[in-house]
Amino acid sequence: MAPERKSNGREELLPNPRIDQCLVLVTCANTIEARRIGRAVVEARLAACVNILPGTVTSIYRWKGKVETARERLLLVKTSPKRLAKLQAAVERLHSYDVPEFIALPINAGSRAYLAWLDENLR
Repeated sequence: MAPERKSNGREELLPNPRIDQCLVLVTCANTIEARRIGRAVVEARLAACVNILPGTVTSIYRWKGKVETARERLLLVKTSPKRLAKLQAAVERLHSYDVPEFIALPINAGSRAYLAWLDENLR
């Protein structure tokens, strides 16, 4: 491996060759629910980190044949594909929605130090 190059004192964004981390999007009805779910999944080591975005997001969606609008809190959950099934089960158990949002995206690149931190905190 080539040594890391730094630009302006910052670590360069590196490809993640193993793609064994992912980012999961979960919307929640309110801050209390978001914090409860976030804390539970980190404590259970189903996620290394959960960010609760400040403020609300406005969601527009179709539910039972009608277009609905809701103000929600968005969680960004950092985890690994190996934990997705258990993470999804925990979110569904703790969530107030019949069908909570649960979308997983691969982390294709990131700083080497942060990706290593994720690995360490998912053990």
